[in-house]
Amino acid sequence: MNYKLHSLIILKKLWASVTDLIPIIVVVVFFQTVVIQQPFPQIGEVIFGILLVIVGLMLFIEGLEMGLFPIGESMAFALAKKGSLFWLMVFSFLLGFSTTIAEPALIAVAKEASVISSGAGLIENNQETMETYAMGLRLTVAFSVGLAIVIGVLRILKGWPLHYLIIGGYVMVMLMTIIAPEEIIGLAYDAGGVTTSTITVPLVTALGVGLATVIKGRSPLLDGFGLIAFASLLPMIFVMAYGLFWF
Repeated sequence: MNYKLHSLIILKKLWASVTDLIPIIVVVVFFQTVVIQQPFPQIGEVIFGILLVIVGLMLFIEGLEMGLFPIGESMAFALAKKGSLFWLMVFSFLLGFSTTIAEPALIAVAKEASVISSGAGLIENNQETMETYAMGLRLTVAFSVGLAIVIGVLRILKGWPLHYLIIGGYVMVMLMTIIAPEEIIGLAYDAGGVTTSTITVPLVTALGVGLATVIKGRSPLLDGFGLIAFASLLPMIFVMAYGLFWF
């Protein structure tokens, strides 16, 4: 009985992954067969790859629900009940910093930015300078995300309106765009998108929801979300400031 029940649950979760991927599959098949009008290259590998994606997506979502969301919420509960603002702020900062510094997308963007900048003559064309520039960029973005999570947690604790902070942040982005070197602006805007990784998002969301749940007078729906917006906003400001330092 348990075997049948577990099998049905797994099949249900697999079907949920399939339905999530159907729009992507339909778009790819349509353009390949109708617009490009060519058969799929290595169709066997494509089908096998899609099956792996379906299984991987199911396992990833299950892992979030079983591991990352509960641990994020439980740590938020524990820190809030402990009543130590200092340790809550330290945890919030380190959570944002540590998950961002190791983000593969950020590593790739930073490395590519160093290569392009050296080729354009903006930095010295040697390996040491390029590595220093890329690491400095990663540290700048990671620090900004850590600070963003701290600001977001303070917003939950103090009950500050989210829209005021977001509007103020984007006003600062626009002002920084005016004075920042043109060469760094596009990179800065992209940095806001590569910071929110598959690990950062669930942990930070769980942190916000957990805090809003345990703190009296806060709504998990109204106050628990919004941390990711800060994590995407502040890197743009900090990377443009980083460009002022380098260029």
